[in-house]
Amino acid sequence: MAALGSFIFSVLFLLVTIIDSSSSLWSNYYYTSCPQAHTIIKAGVQEAVKKEARMGASLLRLHFHDCFVNGCDGSILLDQGEGNFTTEKEAPPNNGSVRGFEVIDSIKAQLEKACPGVVSCADILAVAARDAVVELGGAPWGVPLGRKDATTASQDLATLRLPNPDSNLAELIGNFSVQGLSEYDMIVLSGGHTIGKGRCLTFNTALYQDSNIDPSYAASLKSKCPNSATDATLFPIDVQTENVFDNDYYKNLIQKRGLFRSDRVLYNGGSADSTVACFANSQNKFFKEFGISMIKMGRIQPAAGTKLEVRRNCRKPNSVA
Repeated sequence: MAALGSFIFSVLFLLVTIIDSSSSLWSNYYYTSCPQAHTIIKAGVQEAVKKEARMGASLLRLHFHDCFVNGCDGSILLDQGEGNFTTEKEAPPNNGSVRGFEVIDSIKAQLEKACPGVVSCADILAVAARDAVVELGGAPWGVPLGRKDATTASQDLATLRLPNPDSNLAELIGNFSVQGLSEYDMIVLSGGHTIGKGRCLTFNTALYQDSNIDPSYAASLKSKCPNSATDATLFPIDVQTENVFDNDYYKNLIQKRGLFRSDRVLYNGGSADSTVACFANSQNKFFKEFGISMIKMGRIQPAAGTKLEVRRNCRKPNSVA
């Protein structure tokens, strides 16, 4: 009898780890309907990152920018002119900076050959983000799956909901709170800036205004980044290891070497300081918490009443020929 009870407990524990308790998402959602899904996505990400390491950061960012606009529904992938909506790609936080669409297109094409109409574009974004982090040295996490794709997008919501690189701490906390994410989640997820680059035009105004930045670092940036609203020169966000997913981002913040104002405010005498210091001291702790917060972000649901489907082409709704 005791053995039976132990067995039942083990089965229940397994089910809890497989089923996302806050939604209908399952980590083995495609186990029978498309068992090749994870392998196909991983291969596509590996190929893309091998060709260009920066693509890892771009794929992570696509998932983040998707989830913050009416939930994780693949809406960021929709093109203009393919439906009665305004594309999120052209919203100021995305215009000219979000990328990796061709990588997702290629992965989706392979999935459609293997399992037509089964794997959603939103799920591809979620798994690709995880695989990109792993390819650049980060730790894996289980990705709950079963999302569906939106048939519309919202440029206005993308403009309103996506964090601004000039945000102060209170604004960042409020921005994440709207999504059901805590200040702690915000600090954790900001660690994604340990990979990737930023355009001069997105940080140069604050660069010439702020004093909470290391003088030598500021001088180095100013020498290559004029106080201009149009300069698109790229700079690594993590000056130490831009193509390695590690905890150097937090170490840089303590040294006052954050690229964006929204980075620097995380270690500026406020409520975020202790968490930044914790992650700067423990990469293992950061990796663990990053996976947890990514899963939490990936649970953000589309608004009630949103029309959802599994798009056959990530760039347009199925109703568009």
